[in-house]
This record gives sequence, C-alpha cells and structure tokens, in this order.
Amino acid sequence: MALTQRLEFRQSQSLVMTPQLMQAIKLLQLSNLDLTTFVEEELERNPLLERANDEAPAGEASAEAGQYGDGDDSGGQGDGVGDDGFGGSGEAFEPGQEEWMSKDLGTRAEIEQTLDTGLDNVFSEEPAEAAARNAQDAAPTTYTEWGGGASGDEDYNLEAFVAAETTLSDHLAEQLSVAFTAPAQRMIGQYLIDLVDEAGYLPPDLGQAAERLGATQQEVEDVLAVLQKFDPPGVCARSLSECLAIQLRELDRYDPAMQALVEHLDLLAKRDIVALRKICGVDDEDIADMIGEIRRLNPKPGMKFGSARLQTMVPDVYVRPGPDGGWHVELNSDTLPRVLVNQTYYSELSKKIGKDGDKSYFTDALQNATWLVRALDQRARTILKVATEIVRQQDGFFTHGVAHLRPLNLKAVADAIQMHESTVSRVTANKYMATNRGTFELKYFFTASIASADGGEAHSAEAVRHHIKQLIDSEEPSAILSDDTIVERLRASGIDIARRTVAKYREAMRIPSSVQRRRDKQSALGNVLSTALSDRSRNPELA
Repeated sequence: MALTQRLEFRQSQSLVMTPQLMQAIKLLQLSNLDLTTFVEEELERNPLLERANDEAPAGEASAEAGQYGDGDDSGGQGDGVGDDGFGGSGEAFEPGQEEWMSKDLGTRAEIEQTLDTGLDNVFSEEPAEAAARNAQDAAPTTYTEWGGGASGDEDYNLEAFVAAETTLSDHLAEQLSVAFTAPAQRMIGQYLIDLVDEAGYLPPDLGQAAERLGATQQEVEDVLAVLQKFDPPGVCARSLSECLAIQLRELDRYDPAMQALVEHLDLLAKRDIVALRKICGVDDEDIADMIGEIRRLNPKPGMKFGSARLQTMVPDVYVRPGPDGGWHVELNSDTLPRVLVNQTYYSELSKKIGKDGDKSYFTDALQNATWLVRALDQRARTILKVATEIVRQQDGFFTHGVAHLRPLNLKAVADAIQMHESTVSRVTANKYMATNRGTFELKYFFTASIASADGGEAHSAEAVRHHIKQLIDSEEPSAILSDDTIVERLRASGIDIARRTVAKYREAMRIPSSVQRRRDKQSALGNVLSTALSDRSRNPELA
C-alpha cells in the first residue's frame, strides 16, 4: 500500500464553548442569591465594573447645591441661603456678629426692663461644670449617642441591637464545665456534645468515639449518663425511646407499664391499642392516660435552641391579574443585580497607561465587564420569556386552581419560544414564581401526563395527586377508601390510572394506608366519645 500526500478542504460546523458562553450558561442556572454573590465577587475583581445607583449623580447634586448656595452675585449680602444656612457666607456673618458684641446693652435694670424678666431667669447662676455634669449624666436620646460615634442615619443598623442566640452546643458546654472537673471526662463530654444534632440526638453507635478518644467504652457510657441529665430533658439520647424514657424518669413516671409502652412505640404509631393494653397489663383508661403523657413529651428537645437561620425565599417572577382578564408577568427587580461599565474611567486610564501588560489587563477587564452586563440582561430576558410561556400554557391553573393544571414538559415550552430544552431546564432551576395561588418553583408547572379513561385530554399528575388528596380528606371514619376504591372513583372521573400509581402518589404525599387511616380516625373518634362521657359524668345536668 503506497503512502501519498494530498490537500483537502472540509467544511464543518462545531460549537466552541468560549469563556463568555460558559459564563452565560452558568449565570442562567444560578439562583438569585448565588447570582448576587457572583456579581459581588466580580465587582471586587474588576475595577471597570460599578454598581448602578438610582440616586442622582454627584455632578447633578453639586449643581443643585450651587443653585441653592450661590444666592445672588452680591457675595452673600442678599437674602439668598448661604452655605452655612444662615444667609450669606460665613465671612459675611462675622461683621454683624462683631457689631452686636460691641453694642452697649445698658445697665442691669435696663436689660431686665427690655427682656421683661429678671436676669436670674435668663442666665442661670449654676456653674458650667455642673451643667456639663448634668448633660453627661442625662440618658442618650439618639442612636448616634448610643452607637459611640455613628455619623448619620445611613449608619443605623438594627441588627446591632439583636442578641446572639444561644445554641444547643453552647448550652450543653456551659453545663459540662460545672458537671466535670477531670480533664479526661471533659474531653469525652465535649466530643459527645459535638456529635449532638440540632434535635438533641446522638448517633446510635458510639463505639468509634471510644476508639478515637483512647478511652474505654465504660468511661464513655459514664460520661453519657451524666450528659443525659443535662437541660433540656431528653437531650443526648440515641433513639426516640431513650429520649422519652429520660423525660419520664425526670417526671418520676417511668414505671414498668410505661417502660413497656416506650419500648413498643411502633405499636403506638400503628394505633394498635389492643396489643399495647395486653403488653402493658393495664385497662383502657390507664392506657389512654399513658398515651396522653407520651404525647405531652418533647420528641426533639434540642429544637427550642437557636439553629441555622432559614433563608427567606424571594420570587424571581411576579404574576398578577391584568386589566384585560389575562395575566401580567414581570420580573422582580430586587433580584436583578444592577451593574454598569465605567467607560469614563477606562478612557482616562487608556491615556495614562504606558506598559503593554497594564493595557492588556484593562482591555480584558473591559471585555469581561461588557460581557457580564450583556449576560445579565440576556438572563433576565430569558427568564421572563420562559415564565410568560409557562403562564400562557397553565392559564387554567391560575384561574381555577390545581385541579386544572395541564401536563407540560420542557420540549413544549422550548418549541414555543424557539429555544433548546437544556436552556429551559437551566432557567427553571432554582427560580420561583409568586402567583395569586402562592409561590411555586418554576419546575412545579412541569408535570407528567396521565391518560384519560374516555380518550379525551390527558390529565396532569399534580392534578391527579390533588384529586386523590381530596378523596382521602373527605372520607368518613366508617368508610375508609382503599387504593382500589380510589382507582375506581378516579376512573369514574375520567382518569385512567393504575393501583400502584395511586399507592406511589399517596406515599409521596405522606398519607398512610387505609388500615392505618382507619385506626387513626377510630382512635380520634373514641377519644372524642370518651371525653364527652367524662364530661357527662362530671356534670349530670348535661345528660
């Protein structure tokens, strides 16, 4: 086979992921909080970027100040308001003051006759030192005095007055320093406190703790026994049963019958009162009282202490009813960073910079700043376009509710706005829409379709979930709906669905099975009847 050389021309298309394109894609899928953080970092990194300000520019402010400060051309001798606020300039005020000070005021009697009162009432005889002391002892009346030198209202920070919350770890550490004196026990106790979660629980297995600390298992257990007596009661437990047992011991109510009940919480969750009564060896009245005591305990004792603050969700899009009966979609301007490119600063620098390296740096900075502003603008336009199409597709949801939510996928929206599905997917990630029916993530409006029983329009999966929940909420205690019964009723409503799908949707909504619901509702009904009978026995007049 002979080897030869030849020239060929080929024409092909390929997508090159430039840094600017990668940046635009990254910005598109960021939430408003992440976007704000990214823009703040760019403002610190790029000297040609500046935050857009809604206030008047400094030049305009200076011009306005000049209009009010110049008065007329008489050098401050007229009636115009001067820079010091007393009419005219500061220099024009001095001669008048000297003239007043040199004027003869007359004798004491003449002064008192002019003022129509005694000089003792006008000029206090109290020494200046006493007046200064009284002023120092007086309570501060402004934030500036409290703050120790704040310069104005713009420095007022309400968060400066908020006390830090005591965390569960800090609360336990304070008790640890009092409970133990030996350094080894304090070290073990602090290690266990660090393992406590925000609900107040320890991991079930503490075998690795002894190995890491170089202590015996018995030493760890001894320290743990002391920690479990700390406030709040029930803290440092390794399971729910142990947490409830600690609280019952604190109340001196942990007898053998209560111990048997705590050890069989699974039966209590199933409402199997008959089995619990046999295990505990008590009658119906005693088991009801014991269950009432269990309910009054705190299963998560650590939750009452300060924990991580939840970030408030801020919507990216607002949907409001329009005057023409439609819907008005607008972006939340508070979530859109406002940045500008300082072209003036760049033009001044380009005239003074002589080194090629510096010119290259500022040229790249200008290009990056321009691309960032364009990417932010394109991101806002894309979000608005996708949100508008979602509102158009799901008009029935905004008008009538969840039952009228239509099946929708990314391809339908992408084809309508002539974009790629991946772009729509990035836009709907971590974005929220505030509507007249609540605030929802944009992905909420994309649901799978379920075929109709009569061959009509398909139903949305979210609408079917809502229908299932309505059926279960309206069921009677004497007629609990099984999954098969729910399937029959849904098919009667024109929804073709399988039983396993009903079970999957029910479990996703954390709705128990029909057997468990029957026990719960019968138990609730029994509690109501027992309460009514006890009230009758106490008040015979009600019978």
